Amino acid sequence: MRSEDRRAIWIVLDGVGIGALPDANIYGDDDAATLPHVAAACGGLHLPNLQKLGLGHLAAIKGVAPVSELVGAFGRLQERSVGKDSTTGHWELAGVVLARPFATFPQGFPDELLIQFERIAGMAPLGNIAASGTVILDQLGGEHVRTGRPIVYTSVDSVFQVAAHEEILPPEQLYAICRSVREIADGYDIGRVIARPFVGNEQRGFQRTSRRKDFSMPPPGPTILDRLKAAGRAVHAVGKISDLFAGQGISRSVSSNGNRDGMEKILHGLASLPTGGLLVANLIDFDMLYGHRQDAAGFGRALEEFDVWLRELQKKMRSGDLLLVTADHGCDPTTPGTDHTREYVPLLAWQPDMTAGRVLGTRETFADFAETLAEFFGLETSGPGKSFWKEIQSRAVSDLS
Repeated sequence: MRSEDRRAIWIVLDGVGIGALPDANIYGDDDAATLPHVAAACGGLHLPNLQKLGLGHLAAIKGVAPVSELVGAFGRLQERSVGKDSTTGHWELAGVVLARPFATFPQGFPDELLIQFERIAGMAPLGNIAASGTVILDQLGGEHVRTGRPIVYTSVDSVFQVAAHEEILPPEQLYAICRSVREIADGYDIGRVIARPFVGNEQRGFQRTSRRKDFSMPPPGPTILDRLKAAGRAVHAVGKISDLFAGQGISRSVSSNGNRDGMEKILHGLASLPTGGLLVANLIDFDMLYGHRQDAAGFGRALEEFDVWLRELQKKMRSGDLLLVTADHGCDPTTPGTDHTREYVPLLAWQPDMTAGRVLGTRETFADFAETLAEFFGLETSGPGKSFWKEIQSRAVSDLS
């Protein structure tokens, strides 16, 4: 098959880590192991399709044992960049390694930034604290409804989050505020400005809606998405991918309302690539609904739903297609705290013509992912990662150790 006719499907399972990185202690994540801990909390997981790709060989996952009859390539990726947020993880997967982290604000944002926010929004914000996105609605949602003042908060990640009730500050107005904040956020090294619409009332509680929108700092260098688009390849994005890359390198983007909607749009997107290109998608529920909210049972159910759907996707792929499944960081719902965790992430690859397993080992950087896509599509491989495309095609199964 000509390289320009090839199709790749890249799926990021947001927050699905598989064990603490060697430097996890620096981040307070020594005990993190998202997937193994979720499986243990659920009494075991049933993931037969991921199991056939080699998932059980990557960690001790209850219910997902190593199997001898593999039909996929498996390995794990180690993050080289400093940090553990979604933007950093996605950028490194796409070939951009960050030497220094984005700024974080555990004590709240500086006064000069809030003064600029007040000028943009026309009023002073509420909050300005590091908090869980659901807890802060319980604390300040009522006051926001009474006063109209937007809620500003952050987390251990580099995020400037603005929450507003959809009936008080409609989403399009909230987005406009966040776009303006994005213009000044670069000066503070803030990775993402996030609009967080919500609904509800004090009596029945407040709930965040699916109209979240991220406004990210543009990547500091060309990504594999930029390289593919410049080479004339189609790059179709599903979910928050376009937000994380500030729209760069994307030919077409569709948002998604959670995992199920995202999986359906992946199938539609694949059908829209009849002549080749990359389809890249982020499935956010593992992180947003279950990891941050410490819901291990919900996390496990979502993994099993993805596993069932995965077989449907495989049936729609054609000879020569490449499927790559990975994650951007961990988000262990069983450890103290509600934030991301510094972990290895799984690397699973599959092609319809595979009849045996392949071992990809432990990769030294997420950026190996980008170089593999470059080689698959016939582009020059230039680092910082190393392609594992030839190993997908030829290497026999052996121990990861």
